[in-house]
Amino acid sequence: MAVDYIVIVVYLAGMLAMGWWGMRRAKSKSEFLVAGRRLGPAMYSGTMAAIVLGGASTIGGVGLGYQYGFSGAWMVVTIGLGLLALSVFFSARIARLKVYTVSEMLDLRYGGRAGVISGVVMWAYTLMLAVTSTIAYATIFDVLFDVNRTLAIILGGSIVVAYSTLGGMWSITLTDMVQFVVKTIGVLLLLLPIAVVKAGGFSEMKAQLPTEYFDPLGVGGETIFTYVLIYTFGMLIGQDIWQRVFTAGSDRTAKWGGTIAGTYCLVYAVAGAVIGTAAKVLYPNLASPDDAFATIVKDELPMGVRGLVLAAALAAVMSTSSGALIACATVANNDIWSRLRGVMRKEDGEHDEVKGNRAFILAMGVAVVVIAIALNNVVEALTLAYNLLVGGLLVPILGGLLWKRGTAHGALAAVAVGGLTVVGLMAGFGVLANEPIYYGLLASLVVYVAVSLATRPTDEAILAAWRERLAGRSPESPSEPPVPAHQ
Repeated sequence: MAVDYIVIVVYLAGMLAMGWWGMRRAKSKSEFLVAGRRLGPAMYSGTMAAIVLGGASTIGGVGLGYQYGFSGAWMVVTIGLGLLALSVFFSARIARLKVYTVSEMLDLRYGGRAGVISGVVMWAYTLMLAVTSTIAYATIFDVLFDVNRTLAIILGGSIVVAYSTLGGMWSITLTDMVQFVVKTIGVLLLLLPIAVVKAGGFSEMKAQLPTEYFDPLGVGGETIFTYVLIYTFGMLIGQDIWQRVFTAGSDRTAKWGGTIAGTYCLVYAVAGAVIGTAAKVLYPNLASPDDAFATIVKDELPMGVRGLVLAAALAAVMSTSSGALIACATVANNDIWSRLRGVMRKEDGEHDEVKGNRAFILAMGVAVVVIAIALNNVVEALTLAYNLLVGGLLVPILGGLLWKRGTAHGALAAVAVGGLTVVGLMAGFGVLANEPIYYGLLASLVVYVAVSLATRPTDEAILAAWRERLAGRSPESPSEPPVPAHQ
């Protein structure tokens, strides 16, 4: 595997070099956190696809194909559908707000009262997303170097923390673009056709496997519905996704670049399911479906190609991990720490804020690596994160964008009731049950509407300023929202 090792080492060294190059460009808060808000369509599309297609979409997507056949594509399909919906219906408006976090958007819309509590929920989500992505290094480095789990997590996590801390979003954007190219070549152009050929082609796969493996709804309607609630809606409101939208250089880039990325996700979903189905033919008795990706790569691919495909898996994990890490650090610094300290965030001091944001990325990165080493159940951690995000924040965010009558009291009540309902029901039904997200969303919606209608409408001065920002006519400034006239 010497050639494979060389491929991987060159790839990892390239990631660090990109981080160093990005550090030279990240001289202001805007450059460090959102790449100066000036990415063009090609780079925006590639980096957006890179962040949403992580280890769960690659290793987990192949595992679902191994377990369910073609219908195993549904998890990644719902991610792609969420990205398409975000891009077509919301991304242009989101980009025009010129904010850094989802909580800042809520402050602008509702009058500055929803920031800290929504920030805590978003921070918990991005932290667990970064942790679960970091844990995935263990699988890949075990195949590559036969190292133990702890060392693999430290090695992979340290590289991501290093380049993310050095250059912030510029480093992450540059590395994600490379990772997008590597994933496209490694998974779509190499592993997919080789796996199908090794399995004897589609005719042999159909002959060897039960017919339900080729049923597009074989995974089950309830499971697909739950995927839509968690992943499609999660794409609409996650800080890690919004922070990429903030990097778009124009409304057109945000809309059409994201549409291209979402379409790419649908292709990637089908590829993962087909690779997993081929692995089922080749290795019908694997101990775990998640072993399918590593097994087929290790045993079926030629030297050199194997290294490139493993680099593709590593790229998938690193892109999600770095995106979640900078999102986690941005929320921790801007939405929680700065607010608790009562620090006013002003653009004229943004050059001084680079050092602070860099320190938060480093601190959050160390925390992520430590938690990843201690945590065992990845699926439960990720499910908890997405349930809390969607159950607590989906209604107040979409309500703020779509319903003028929504109020700050309604938003706060929706976050609290939705989040607590999800957590309480997960304790009762189990973390992986479907009921928590169903009832959590319903409770959040009912409370949001009821409390909003029962309280004073949002002051017209706040709504007027909100409309100005949505139209792109207000200068970039996440400063305090207007003071209501009645105060």
